Amino acid sequence: MSERVKPVIDRSAVNESRYEEHGRFPKVSRAHVGPNFGPYIEAMRTLQDLAVSVDAPDDVFAAAAAKAGELIDLLEPYRAPELHGPAGRTVELPGRGSLLLPPWQVVEAGPGGIEMTGTFRRYHLGGNGAAHGGVLPLLFDDLCGMIVHYAGRPISRTAYLHVGYRQITPLNVSLKVRGRVERVEGRKTFISAELRSEQDDLLSECEALMVQLQPWQP
Repeated sequence: MSERVKPVIDRSAVNESRYEEHGRFPKVSRAHVGPNFGPYIEAMRTLQDLAVSVDAPDDVFAAAAAKAGELIDLLEPYRAPELHGPAGRTVELPGRGSLLLPPWQVVEAGPGGIEMTGTFRRYHLGGNGAAHGGVLPLLFDDLCGMIVHYAGRPISRTAYLHVGYRQITPLNVSLKVRGRVERVEGRKTFISAELRSEQDDLLSECEALMVQLQPWQP
């Protein structure tokens, strides 16, 4: 795994004591994991890539299913409820250690916005070498949640997410995504973001509205 550059993080706007303003959303704490969790997640990502790309004889699929069954038996006793497992809470790993999220990492974050870099893998293929259009809103939605956090806004839910597709998004090449708060109106936070190639070509762009939760809202 290549060495990662330490991100530049400005937490000056973040107020961890404001959870009474976050509706009924539970407080998410950072997970602290041992040295084997990262390689485990990377191996699982490679398995995802292989699961959607291999063309093997049926007996190979049978053997793979048997080994997958062994893995299920190994992990099942450790199934944990939300906010207890490290997936999604290991901020130093790509996608925060969640297989749901594309394996992207924060380069810079603060009140002025967020920049992340990453790739879309074979698992994210839509067709003809391009990332599936449905994974771009996933990336943007996760980015918007982080933008709200580092801007010091209370936890919010997505009210809308409009994505404009400008060019196809290639797989297995380094890309960058940037986003920022455009304006705030009461409980509403308006956000803009764009996905670009390393050559700074615009691939897609996003406009989103995030709305602060009411005290009774989950």
